[in-house]
Amino acid sequence: MQRKAGLIVLVAIAAELAGIIAMSYWIGGWATFGLLLLGAVLGVYLGMTLGRRHWERAKSQLREGQPPGRAVLDGVCILAGCLLLAIPGFLSDIAGLTLLLPFIRPLYRAGLYVWLEKKFRSGSFPIFRWPGR
Repeated sequence: MQRKAGLIVLVAIAAELAGIIAMSYWIGGWATFGLLLLGAVLGVYLGMTLGRRHWERAKSQLREGQPPGRAVLDGVCILAGCLLLAIPGFLSDIAGLTLLLPFIRPLYRAGLYVWLEKKFRSGSFPIFRWPGR
């Protein structure tokens, strides 16, 4: 499994570098640098504003005695999207933007919910394993 993950990371890095090089040939080096910097700044800004908003929503739902499941999953999607925006590269920026768009985020949230449900049902979620088990 680690070998497969390492290969995926290497392919992603190669694709990002190819995209950066292609964009620099197309629009120029300084413009490419500016776009990459803009993506990083946008990722940090949106992470602070949207993340805070969803954190407050989750806290208010907990105060009201409601489970904050949807707000937490939205927060995870927003965090992942902002991290992808902060990583230099255009492919990661596109993926990060799709995680931040409110009309596409429910697709990611549903997939994350299904994945978490499978992990919990099978008992293979690593956070909830007892030591020595």
